[in-house]
Amino acid sequence: MGLSRTMTDPRYTPLALSLPATVPFVGPETQERQRGAPFVARLGANESIFGPSPRAVEAMAATDIWKYGDPESHDLRHELADYHGVKPENIVVGEGIDGLLGYLVRLLVGPDDTVVTSDGAYPTFNYHVTGFGGVLHKVPYRGDHEDPEALFSKAAEVDAKLVYLANPDNPMGSWHSGANIVAALEALPARCLLVLDEAYVECAPKGTAAPVSADDPRVIRMRTFSKVYGMAGARVGYGIGAPGLIEVFNKVRNHFGMNRAAQAGALVALQDTDWLSQVQSLIAAARDRLSQIARDNGLEPLPSAANFVAIDCGRDGEFAKAVLEAMVAQGIFVRMPFAAPQNRCIRVSCGTAADLDAFANALPKALAKAKATI
Repeated sequence: MGLSRTMTDPRYTPLALSLPATVPFVGPETQERQRGAPFVARLGANESIFGPSPRAVEAMAATDIWKYGDPESHDLRHELADYHGVKPENIVVGEGIDGLLGYLVRLLVGPDDTVVTSDGAYPTFNYHVTGFGGVLHKVPYRGDHEDPEALFSKAAEVDAKLVYLANPDNPMGSWHSGANIVAALEALPARCLLVLDEAYVECAPKGTAAPVSADDPRVIRMRTFSKVYGMAGARVGYGIGAPGLIEVFNKVRNHFGMNRAAQAGALVALQDTDWLSQVQSLIAAARDRLSQIARDNGLEPLPSAANFVAIDCGRDGEFAKAVLEAMVAQGIFVRMPFAAPQNRCIRVSCGTAADLDAFANALPKALAKAKATI
């Protein structure tokens, strides 16, 4: 029996039809399939190669995974509240910072609403904004640092509903003191919300976290278990904000999006402060080693408060891209900033001694190849 009428394409929204078919990042697995071989060293995604707390692994393995996760993430939210000295009503848990950014943009940004970010900053935020029809306004970095004053000035100029600021910053690894962020907040226009992404703050010097009250309605701070806690694959992020804003997330979030094992692992990871300290030391040592490798090859490493180092290749983006491609051809997965002039760099995640040995071996060959072709 034939169809009563011919099926045509689904009736997509005009906004969906206007969007490019794109993703913020091409994953290393995709690249491995394309090159037909696994990477020797996975140093491009800013994961913690040092892994999660063994106690957290045990907790995840012991989880009754046949059950849905607690839709309120009750135990984890209360543990996070105790850890930060705030109320559970100040905490929202979601599927990584990426998931929370998607919910936040959905709540605040509609067609033609204005949003401000830095040119070359974390692209997934931009992806969500354009996906809901928002209009992005960008300001340049200043000396390879995010520029809070310029961001907030632009927000006032365009009547932005959201401003995105990462501290420490990805992709450069630069940072501002938390006190300076708080001082800059005085210029944030009324009814504009600052999204303060602190994904890397556990890797940063003391005083980097902004001392903002959790009840301050001007700011929502984002944190994650994907970096120093080594649980990127579990997808656990959380936001700290005023109770009124946190409550509104319940209107749009996926209430069963947090799986039970991820909740259990994050809870124990937060409690295992000894493992946290050990990983922080490993990250600091790896940053030093990456910086020395860069200098040994005549390159300049940028100071970093994250779990990666941006390395200035000394020329332009075309040259840095050639270096990156030559690294990938040798099985070393790294990434690079995508906006000038930051795209003169490659960005290399911290790794084990074996990972960094592989990087050290491949870098001079990659530089030689890039110089021969560019």
